[in-house]
Amino acid sequence: MARIALKVDVDTLRGTVQGVPRLVDVFARRGIAATFLFSLGPDHTGWALRRVLRPGFLSKVSRTSVVRHYGYRTLMYGVLLPAPDIGRRGAAVLQACRRAGHECGIHTWDHVVWQDNVRRRDAVWTRGQMARAYERFEQVFGERPATHGAAGWQMNDAALRQIDVWGMAYASDGRGTAPYRPIVGAEPLRHVQLPTTLPTFDELIGVDGIDEDNVARKVLSLTESARDQVFTLHAELEGGLFAPAFQALLDGWRAQGHQLVSLGELFRSVDAARLPVRPLAWGTVPGRSGELIVASS
Repeated sequence: MARIALKVDVDTLRGTVQGVPRLVDVFARRGIAATFLFSLGPDHTGWALRRVLRPGFLSKVSRTSVVRHYGYRTLMYGVLLPAPDIGRRGAAVLQACRRAGHECGIHTWDHVVWQDNVRRRDAVWTRGQMARAYERFEQVFGERPATHGAAGWQMNDAALRQIDVWGMAYASDGRGTAPYRPIVGAEPLRHVQLPTTLPTFDELIGVDGIDEDNVARKVLSLTESARDQVFTLHAELEGGLFAPAFQALLDGWRAQGHQLVSLGELFRSVDAARLPVRPLAWGTVPGRSGELIVASS
């Protein structure tokens, strides 16, 4: 039996207050404990429109209908409307998610700011952003975060080191095919990276005839073998209009005999001492605009 770790990225206020409760209910009805990674500071989703000239961005927007999934209000945050504070406005939802038995961790402080800047910024800036998220997490939950999963799969050397400084045993910050330990310079880090191994719904829909009706079948075709996987979903999508397709995927995985788990449970099945050590590297993923962290070979 293979394990499929469910990693829920929560990017926006809308995803927090609407998508998270829906997903918690979906998981409760199936007895699943997943990992939720929260954006904890301001929602500047409207600033993401500056990516319009990035290769592949307009194609992704047209394929996945951003307005339909995120709504006009969210797309105006930071542009025509003030950026709401997600950690404050959504604190009760975050706490309810934890009480429901789900593993909770950090996604980011400000999703757009992190995704668009971290690759080029220095260690001081990076640690500052991460410290704000960490402090807010402790304020909301009254405990330390279990793990970290980078916004947009974007990191830098200082961010990877910070995972060790926090004492986290594992994180899921990039893409790849299997767990590994990262190395920065000549220094192997202590924590284990559990990269996202499967394509996301929004990377698949609109390509090669794939739509909301058959996207679950496409992902299931990639999980027919008994190999551990990490699947990233988004509270705004699978907790919204993609909910029927996602529920079909969950039921399909159960039919294939897979165990649906949190990142923490997947980590506990890994022999960290035997994992390969790999440096931070950048690459592209089909259906995703721009470069992101990938596991180097």
